[in-house]
This record gives sequence, C-alpha cells and structure tokens, in this order.
Amino acid sequence: MINNEELPIGFTMEMAMHSEVLNRFAGLPKQEQEKIINGARNINSHDAMRSYVENIFNNGMQ
Repeated sequence: MINNEELPIGFTMEMAMHSEVLNRFAGLPKQEQEKIINGARNINSHDAMRSYVENIFNNGMQ
C-alpha cells in the first residue's frame, strides 16, 4: 500500500475488522489512500477511529 510512513495502528486494526472497507481502500489510487491515512493520523480515540473507518466511503471521502 503506502511505503512513506508507518500506518496508524488503530487504523490498521479497524481496517482488519472491516474487510469490505479494506478491499475498497486497497483499490484506490495511492493519492486517495494517503489522504485517508493522513485523516486517520489526527484521530485519538478507539471509538472515533472505528467511526472514521466505517464511514470512509459514506461521507464523501471517496
């Protein structure tokens, strides 16, 4: 996926629990993936990260 920096651990854990989101994310262009990952870097709670991942494709992020 992205080689520039380590992915946020909470983001990777949530993505692993949401395979449909992970599959769609993997199909995105690198630039779109980076945009989503950078958004995840600003999240500081488990509940907020879960909501972020669950809504990646529902809130106009993609």
